[in-house]
Amino acid sequence: MDNNQIDYRRLYEEGKRLLRLEFNYTKLTAVEKLSVLLSTMAFVAVVAVLGAFVLFYLASTLVMTIAELTGNEWSGNLIVTALLLAAIAVVVAMRKTLIVNPITRFLTKLLLNPDDNE
Repeated sequence: MDNNQIDYRRLYEEGKRLLRLEFNYTKLTAVEKLSVLLSTMAFVAVVAVLGAFVLFYLASTLVMTIAELTGNEWSGNLIVTALLLAAIAVVVAMRKTLIVNPITRFLTKLLLNPDDNE
């Protein structure tokens, strides 16, 4: 009977140790996933800012080129504005394909990795 009590106590201690290890593993996994998510968001933000600068300079160049061809800077600005509005309309119309689905796919692969469940 004394031997049974020792086995239960050892089982209890091992259970506590297992739960503590599982909790630490969960914290480590959460930190890993959060760092990947935040670094990806930072990368996308930097690329978006640099892309906006590139788009600005390309639009300015296009305005100057169209102004030389038409002889009127106002028409160059109008044409480039129309092109940019058309690009915005395409992105809004295809937002699910271009924005929502890739973000959902990335988060699903990141957070719901089937290898973590084993």
